[in-house]
Amino acid sequence: MQVFIVYAHPSEDSFTRHVRDRFIAGLESAGHRYILSDLYRMNFKTDMSGAEYQREAYYRLDAPVPDDVLAEQEKINASDAIVFIYPVFWSEAPAKLVGWFDRVWTYGFAYGANRTMKQLEKGLMLCIAGNTLEYFHETGLLDAMQKVMLRDRLFDRVKQKEMIILDNTSRELPARGENWEKHLKRAFAAGQNMGA
Repeated sequence: MQVFIVYAHPSEDSFTRHVRDRFIAGLESAGHRYILSDLYRMNFKTDMSGAEYQREAYYRLDAPVPDDVLAEQEKINASDAIVFIYPVFWSEAPAKLVGWFDRVWTYGFAYGANRTMKQLEKGLMLCIAGNTLEYFHETGLLDAMQKVMLRDRLFDRVKQKEMIILDNTSRELPARGENWEKHLKRAFAAGQNMGA
């Protein structure tokens, strides 16, 4: 299976980077191939231009799509699955990843009558969160996060969707150290199981 990983974290010195690397190790151990877009290292432009807005607002298939967006769309259509690895910032993905969706999910590619985006077999949101999973459940934020990422952004573009939250990772919490290896094992297993 070919997996497209969209990774969004501003620091190389992060637990999220360790999760990414362990997930990739799991993929490789199971014989899967991958393509990686590291949005911060690529300096991916996340603000939609005026021309891009006009294209989307007026559903104009004749208007050009920027080359950096076309490159991301080609990675999607060359893959069988897509995985997003990111930290939870204020119950949402980092702005860099939100902007990726704004620009890459274009009319005629990700939505509209003439959609050219292939339907992927699997989609995974691998999120790293400072808060506990219990907190996300109790506040209703987990349901909100799943609705946005799985039901809106992935929607019918992906057949099988899942969100895994590696929780309780704030630096000031003692549980961060206790959870470190457990979460990395889960990330490795998620990589191994992409073909399942």
